[in-house]
Amino acid sequence: MTLAVTVGGVSFSNRGPLTLIAGPCVIEDAAFTVRLAKSLAGIARQLRLPFVFKASYDKANRSSINSYRGPGLRVGLDILQRVKEDVGCPVLTDVHWKEDVEDVARVADILQVPAFLSRQTDLLLACAETGRVVNVKKGQFMAPWDMEHVVRKLESTGNKKILLTERGVTFGYHNLVVDMRSLAIMKEFGYPVIYDATHSVQLPGALNGASGGQRQFVEPLARAAVALGVAGLFCEVHPQPDKARSDGPNSLALGTMKPFLKRMQTLNKVAKSLS
Repeated sequence: MTLAVTVGGVSFSNRGPLTLIAGPCVIEDAAFTVRLAKSLAGIARQLRLPFVFKASYDKANRSSINSYRGPGLRVGLDILQRVKEDVGCPVLTDVHWKEDVEDVARVADILQVPAFLSRQTDLLLACAETGRVVNVKKGQFMAPWDMEHVVRKLESTGNKKILLTERGVTFGYHNLVVDMRSLAIMKEFGYPVIYDATHSVQLPGALNGASGGQRQFVEPLARAAVALGVAGLFCEVHPQPDKARSDGPNSLALGTMKPFLKRMQTLNKVAKSLS
């Protein structure tokens, strides 16, 4: 039996309507972040699409020492709080250090454990002990079966508000590949599964100190994932992706989101009517 996970009026279910997690890779400034959140929330309302806004206050795993990491914990959380108040949607953000968890949990509705940290037991337990929803990105180095151990770590705290996200697996140098079997395998653990449509087309470190990406493959892979009956899509979005301060090459343009999401909703209805 698969659990549904609900946060701030938004429900994630492998059997229900598709849910969207979307926003920029990293918080660039307050005005930009609130403006983008309002735009995405507006599209979601028009489509009657459950929506969670995502943005990172700090990207600790950037390729280069010169890469922009974000505004930091305090400023970043203040901006995410403004999004919650001005836009009225739940928010998700990454947590890289156990020491940040308590502060982040005061603001974020969903705590996300990044893929590179998905086996860090102390971080997983600290996130789960807050009682917040915890979304864990499957590590690029992990088989889908290994995520069952992540689930058991989180469950050991009594928290069953768990989301699991597929974002591709390392395939040679500077490349990822998505094994769609992993979505079906992770669904067997009993929790909603999310497909990260934009990180999955990333080319890690391929631009000599920055990551590249193949944006043109976002929709084909998203179609495959939605056809398998995932609970939601995770998308990094920017009004001008080529000017984004992080993950621009694999981010979707804001102007493309409404038609893209309409197609995903149509496919989701068909897929889940057959299951």
